[in-house]
Amino acid sequence: MTRALTHAMIAFAATLRRVGLTVTTESVGQALRALDLIDLMDRDGVYLALRMILTSRMEEQTVFERCFDEFWQLYTQWSFQPEQPSTAAAQEANDLETSEIDPATQSDALVQSIDDVEIDPTERLDLPGQSDIDVLSAQDFSTFTSDQLQEVARLTTEIAKRLARRVSRRRKPSRRRGTLDLRGTMRANIMRDELIDLRRHARRRRRVKLVLLCDVSGSMTLYSRFLLQFLYALQNTFGRVETFAFATRLTRISDLLRGSSSYQLALASLSGVRDWSGGTRVGESLRQFNERWGRLLDPRTIVVLLSDGWDAGNPDLLAQEMLNLKRRAGKLIWLNPLLGDPTYEPLTRGMAVALPFVHTFAPAHNIDSLRMLARHLTVR
Repeated sequence: MTRALTHAMIAFAATLRRVGLTVTTESVGQALRALDLIDLMDRDGVYLALRMILTSRMEEQTVFERCFDEFWQLYTQWSFQPEQPSTAAAQEANDLETSEIDPATQSDALVQSIDDVEIDPTERLDLPGQSDIDVLSAQDFSTFTSDQLQEVARLTTEIAKRLARRVSRRRKPSRRRGTLDLRGTMRANIMRDELIDLRRHARRRRRVKLVLLCDVSGSMTLYSRFLLQFLYALQNTFGRVETFAFATRLTRISDLLRGSSSYQLALASLSGVRDWSGGTRVGESLRQFNERWGRLLDPRTIVVLLSDGWDAGNPDLLAQEMLNLKRRAGKLIWLNPLLGDPTYEPLTRGMAVALPFVHTFAPAHNIDSLRMLARHLTVR
């Protein structure tokens, strides 16, 4: 999947939403996969493939056709019409696709391209009576504009700090502070005529370790940069966190996130993830984790896996490695950005195989869904 095609598809989806069509994240992913299988020089073929996936009613087709012209001009300008003026970024993308270069350099360019995706900055989703923060918190990551990234970074950092301060609901005895322990007080004064020895209890802080596994394959392109932004905040806030990225193989990125002074620098340093925006082999990636990093897991460890569940690997291998994770860790949480779509059903092969081993299955499509993660970060 070329960078130009991904850019154009994101802009096209934003255009369709502006004119009132219901374009879900899952349908955008399906469209990208369909375009990967057809001749992109065939305008009619591209038109028919996208219309079939992105429209559901006859009355939508006229509007779709008008918007498609914008998409086609945008893609051809960025990609395969050399006679049209092109930007330096577009020329660089063409050079990457037509020349043989070092894989690490190509990966670095792909990582940078994800952070450079631009959608029409005039598009807003404000609702009457709601603050800008409320609107931003409920907005799907796939619809964010580039000028909103700074505010997203601030909010994800705030969420990470709150999660780090979160304490367990279990309580421990306390002499001076805490709420009144009625049961303990009654027990201590059972042989007395009146209550004179008040007992209290306070929340007990329980040290929890986090292992974060983030899918950065092509089907997660619309979400990867925002979820990694959240993981960057967690890595630099929590005391005990290990972070990994995967597509067809696993890469530990804890030191890259922890050693960067900003998220932009952290993202640029992820050139070690050489299969970025590639295929997805969840089972194989988890096998690599269990074999090399399985020692990180114990009953106090919470594993958070962020993925849409698309898997081109062996389902039996995925089932076995999910079982290994569940046996070793205290809790296994799967965050799926597609779950934010009310029509989504976990019917893909990978998701169907993995679900029986998951303690918590939750969405990760907007800031509000990340806030809800707090309720799941406890182990018995």
